[in-house]
Amino acid sequence: MLSRLASLAVNRRRLVLILSTVGFILITAVSGPVMNVLSAGGYSDPGSESEVASDLLEERFDTGDPNFILLATPDGSVDDPEAVEAGRKLTKKLAGQEGVASVTSYWTAEHASDLRAEDGESALIVARLSGDETEADDTAKEIAPKVTGDQYGLDVISGGATEANRQSSEEIEKDLLMAEGVAVPITLILLILVFGSGMAALLPLAVAGISVIGSLALLTVIAEFTPVSVFATNLTTALGLGLAIDYSLFIVSRYREERRNGHENSTALRISMTTAGRTVFFSSLTVLLSLAALLVFPLYYLQSFAYAGIGVVIFALLGALFVLPALLSLMGDRIDKGDLGAKLRRKKKRDAAAEPSENGFWHRLATGVMRRPWPVLTVVLLGLAVLVAPFTQASYGLPDDRAMSKDAEAAQVGDAIRNDFPSLAGQGLKIVLDGERPTSAALTDYAERVSEVDGVDRVDTATGSFQGGSQVAPPVPGAEDTFTDDKGAWLSVNVDTEPYSEAGEEQVADVRDLAPPEGTESKVSGLAASYVDTLDALWSALPYAMLIIGVLTFVLLFLFTGSLLIPVKAIVLNLLSLTATFGAMVFVFQDGHLKWLVGDFTVTGQIDVTTPILMFCIIFGLSMDYEVFLLSRIREEYDRTGDNTLAVAHGLESTGRLITAAAGLLALFFIALITAGFTPVKILGLGTALAIIMDAAIIRGLLVPAFMRLAGRANWWAPAPLRRVYEKFGFHHEGPAEPAPAKPAPREPAQPVG
Repeated sequence: MLSRLASLAVNRRRLVLILSTVGFILITAVSGPVMNVLSAGGYSDPGSESEVASDLLEERFDTGDPNFILLATPDGSVDDPEAVEAGRKLTKKLAGQEGVASVTSYWTAEHASDLRAEDGESALIVARLSGDETEADDTAKEIAPKVTGDQYGLDVISGGATEANRQSSEEIEKDLLMAEGVAVPITLILLILVFGSGMAALLPLAVAGISVIGSLALLTVIAEFTPVSVFATNLTTALGLGLAIDYSLFIVSRYREERRNGHENSTALRISMTTAGRTVFFSSLTVLLSLAALLVFPLYYLQSFAYAGIGVVIFALLGALFVLPALLSLMGDRIDKGDLGAKLRRKKKRDAAAEPSENGFWHRLATGVMRRPWPVLTVVLLGLAVLVAPFTQASYGLPDDRAMSKDAEAAQVGDAIRNDFPSLAGQGLKIVLDGERPTSAALTDYAERVSEVDGVDRVDTATGSFQGGSQVAPPVPGAEDTFTDDKGAWLSVNVDTEPYSEAGEEQVADVRDLAPPEGTESKVSGLAASYVDTLDALWSALPYAMLIIGVLTFVLLFLFTGSLLIPVKAIVLNLLSLTATFGAMVFVFQDGHLKWLVGDFTVTGQIDVTTPILMFCIIFGLSMDYEVFLLSRIREEYDRTGDNTLAVAHGLESTGRLITAAAGLLALFFIALITAGFTPVKILGLGTALAIIMDAAIIRGLLVPAFMRLAGRANWWAPAPLRRVYEKFGFHHEGPAEPAPAKPAPREPAQPVG
């Protein structure tokens, strides 16, 4: 198939490029509105108990947690007559906006002292926007400019969960543009150095354009059917450019190698596609499967990265196997046009010709490691163990307003609530009793038992208010209509516990363990309950994701190498590299060290629980990408010579330069994400960049040669039945390469120097 693609690229290159251009224009048009259809949020399991309870509260009782909050600050006290009048006008104005289901304010509600700051210098207006997460975001976008700023003499800023989602979405869009502005110009310069000429440097940009725009178009289409997180665009750009560079560099380098061996343009292209092209195809499968594993998680935040990653890989593969060969065929010898370092490379080539190829840096490194494998393993593993250590102390949470930059209004409102309105900081719990309407006696008994749970401050329901197991106040007027219907009732539970904490988890468990009134089933919602349910959903799905990645990677690597040991070695080394990266992220972002390195952020003592899972799938796929590139040349040389040590040294010498250059360019783009204001994006950027560099330099350069030297011929062993499977279905089982002509071609194409 790949040979036929090469023939198509040579014989019908103009047709291929015309069709590709038309297709690119179409997907560009489809991807245009992508930022307008993507959503923020997506950190909860829609089928969880807390989400079901929230839906019941809205549908049957027309209530729920406030998700839109205004912090209003007058010139003087909130109790001054001018401030009171202004506060009432603002409350009425907010209540009159379309999509606002309910509004409560310090200035209009009775018994609302908890909406007044302790120092009396500010007050809150809390509202609930109707609809799902996406609809609430749209409403907030529409009304926020109308009720913030200078309002009747009050200085007003907006916050709450919905505003945090909306503002973080806008922040991400700006951050992505900034990251691209930093990384792209530097990348363009480095591409010329790595690919050896200005014309060659344009090739990965063509593949990257197809990959990124194609993936954005796919996200636009998917968003019409299911929510897609705006944060997936960060992965689209970085991974699209990275894979384009990887695939283009590998194919172009093999093409140049075959041209140096004296093959004509068409023959060199066909050999490149059946060797490097085959490797690229297989490599793309490993990346795609790793990212597709995110689909097993019920959070659409993680699923969105799967959509983006799958789209990036598919379109990058199409660009590399269809468009890139056609461009190479069309360019021919002009691929080296615009070579700024020709003289330098010609000198290096003359020097290299005067010395044996074994003197190359990567060859010397591999042979040096294989002479002393045990000392190298010991030192490297001890160093990685130091990085792994902080990971054992990881504490997990979910992103809230503290994940945003401190300049964001939602972050300022969140800080004010935690500092000046402590009774609102946790937002409490809400319990829905679903089934049949409980009797007053049964509801009172249940409310008394709930009020005895550790950390519960007060319970309000249709039969009154309760504290410490006793009723402390009669029901307020209209409480029966507010808290009950024909199918059940609900209770409002005020707590003094941090929701994203062990105490919050224990509190939710204690409340859920209480037996509800006969004939009803209790369902608990609130921040702490949502946190517990999200963790349960993630930990329940994680083994399946790891199993999918592990098993499929093992099978694919076996089909690629015919070995049982090499797939196990690859998986173990990748896991070691990943845990070391996670440890470094805990050290920086959870413990707050080295803040000067990544820019200012709020240290909460926790790390976003979704980020290690996301990084695991992304980094595992990219690591296998480089593993496949290296193994392809090692296996090729081993098939030719049968010498394991020589094959490892030759494979590292052939690919070490390419892998390092590709990894460096990809890491550069992820490092640019550190400039983002949203902390999970900072973690993703720094963590992925660190893992890529560690994988290319330490894992591939040191640990792989050491392990393969110790294993010797066992690297390539498989029992006879599996050997027959490999011989029949193996990806890398191919015949001998075409012999080169007797006389080399007079032209000497420039070589990359990355």
